[in-house]
Amino acid sequence: MRHPRWPFAALLTTVPFALVGCGLLDTEDEAEKPGRAPAEEALAMSRERVQAYLDAMTAKDVAAGRSQLCAVLHKAFDAAATGPNGDFADHFEVSQVEITDIRPGPVGQEVSTAVTVTVGKREATRPLLFTVTRDGLDWCISDERPGGHSPAPAPTP
Repeated sequence: MRHPRWPFAALLTTVPFALVGCGLLDTEDEAEKPGRAPAEEALAMSRERVQAYLDAMTAKDVAAGRSQLCAVLHKAFDAAATGPNGDFADHFEVSQVEITDIRPGPVGQEVSTAVTVTVGKREATRPLLFTVTRDGLDWCISDERPGGHSPAPAPTP
């Protein structure tokens, strides 16, 4: 007995898998495309992570700040974040933040920032240097310390 629909049904079930394998059906997110340059992704993700952390500092959102850090920093962050010298201390206000430079470093992307803090009527701008690394499939801040790099000169045409 002949089943004329069988070859057609088999074709319908295998074609979508073949098309995905050939890349004809695009199922990848834009950030996961192999054509995206690793340096471009590192720059974008580093900027995104540090900006989110700076925004969390400004808003005094400890949980949002913690979520930008690599897991190995969580314990130290929890102990110091709201302390007298912590980034989320209650006695000062973050009035302005700026990312001034991003460049590759020895252990990840180094993101230089300028953070302006107000305590009472006194205001001070301090440079902070963040290191952003890839941890598995995600990016996170792996280090924060005083200092930073001067902005890189703009390339000449």
